[in-house]
Amino acid sequence: MTRALQILDSLNRGGAEMLTLDVCRNARVAGLDLTFAAMGDGDLAGEFAAVDIDQVWLRRRLPVDPIVVKKLRQTIVSRSIKVAHAQQAVEAIHIYLATRGTTAKCVMSLHNFILDTKNRIATKLIVPRMDAIYSVSESVQEWFRTDEDIEPDDRFRVLHNGVDFERLKPTRAPGTTSLREELGIAKTDTLIGMVGNFYPDTRKDQLTVCKALPMVMRDVADCHFVFVGAVHDGSREYFDRCLRFCRDAGIADRVHFVGKRSDVPDLLRELDLFVFSSVQEGLPVAAVEALMLGVPMLVSDIPPLLEVAGFATQEGPVAESFNTGDAESLAAKLIGLLGNRERLRELGQRARTLTPRRFGIDVHLKNLRKLYEELTYQ
Repeated sequence: MTRALQILDSLNRGGAEMLTLDVCRNARVAGLDLTFAAMGDGDLAGEFAAVDIDQVWLRRRLPVDPIVVKKLRQTIVSRSIKVAHAQQAVEAIHIYLATRGTTAKCVMSLHNFILDTKNRIATKLIVPRMDAIYSVSESVQEWFRTDEDIEPDDRFRVLHNGVDFERLKPTRAPGTTSLREELGIAKTDTLIGMVGNFYPDTRKDQLTVCKALPMVMRDVADCHFVFVGAVHDGSREYFDRCLRFCRDAGIADRVHFVGKRSDVPDLLRELDLFVFSSVQEGLPVAAVEALMLGVPMLVSDIPPLLEVAGFATQEGPVAESFNTGDAESLAAKLIGLLGNRERLRELGQRARTLTPRRFGIDVHLKNLRKLYEELTYQ
């Protein structure tokens, strides 16, 4: 059984964090002897702490913290760790320094297209020093090649994110308030939604959705839309633009901004249709979660979302797409889908059947274990 270390700098709710949590919960079943190390805190700290695996809790206080490096090295040596795996550049730098002089191999994941100056420098510095690098989608690997001049070599792999379906089971206690009840939306009304945080770089492009909604709501009288997601630091102005547009368009009573939620699987089950409007993505866990639950989906036609939706697979797509950033294209597709309930049912069934075969946590862990074993026996 491969002895491995996975490390996160932050435990806030995000794609890399949810993936790591699912990996930790299922590691033993997959034949991984896993230690988890946290260098910071966050919303998911309690959920990680509840997982029955070996854990190391640290506190990074400097950009490159020698105390954290020392403690990681002690962990790697004392537990005979063979593979240390980082999800971001800051973690990769720490495991690289901690493994010097040991036999442990270093792995780094590439999740995101969008890098600020600090992370761009750190990524370019650390990638050549990793023993293996995996991208969460073909699109991410291609983007790093063309835009960051990081040419893939034999150390690179594509390893899709995985989702644990067990985590998506209903959590709301019987008799408690549903989202529709909370917002005053009738059971017979149409509810569309999107799960995605508001970021300063506007990568989720919620504003295009807002611009499409007046056209949709003129055609579909009983339609509501819900945005689920936190407002990150520096994105308040963008968030306010979305609010202001809906107010000025006279649809504020039917567009609901509910903020960060911990009951996302329950909310997804209440949606008639999920919209994912991003202009940049790696491989979004939120989209995979919705597809696994059989929620019909409409995605922007950027390569990572087309990859998630299976447009290039033999089985064919499990979602429909619209022209990225084009409110009229989005509105037309929404109106067409909402007027064709048979198509919505078909999309939901295809998504529920096919998505676990590509993005189930068991598939991810099988490939992850293979990667670790290849490194261990090099």
